[in-house]
Amino acid sequence: MSDPISPLSGARFDGIAHIEEAGPAGMITLRGDLASKPVKSIAATVTGAKLPAQGQIVFGKTGAVAWMSPDELMLFCAYEAAPAGVELATASFGAAHGLAVDVSDARAKFRISGPAAREVMGKIFPIDFAPGQFEPGRFRRSRMGQIAAAVWMEADGSFGIICFRSVAEYAFALLNESALPGSAVGIY
Repeated sequence: MSDPISPLSGARFDGIAHIEEAGPAGMITLRGDLASKPVKSIAATVTGAKLPAQGQIVFGKTGAVAWMSPDELMLFCAYEAAPAGVELATASFGAAHGLAVDVSDARAKFRISGPAAREVMGKIFPIDFAPGQFEPGRFRRSRMGQIAAAVWMEADGSFGIICFRSVAEYAFALLNESALPGSAVGIY
């Protein structure tokens, strides 16, 4: 097996916020009845986390579980653990309806941090990132400029973003433009 290569080789930018490509990360799309024992068991085994409520992400000992839709979760884990997670899911579903797909190499992941991180995010997403509106544990699928993306807030106040790998360069450029020195408008 070859070594994973991140879409932008760990690119970073410092402006009014710190932007970084987070590198290879394990991501498993898990579809099925979210109330079923197999789905709960798979999520807990792969990530060490319980299932999140709608619009939330829950962090566990070995990863995180994000609510994507009424029948879909995104499991975040170590890159190397994703293939075994898919195997476990496939075996755990048995005769139950379900699907698990390793999408690690199809996605790019970014981290945005710093005192102006909310402002950077508010410039490019149609989401209210004001304190009290978007807090740690919140997870949303939305648009980031002209692309589909998902965003969440970490406990330390930083933001995570995932998007398709094919648009990683656009996403990074958009984030950089939003974080240019001198571009603060003081909205948060």
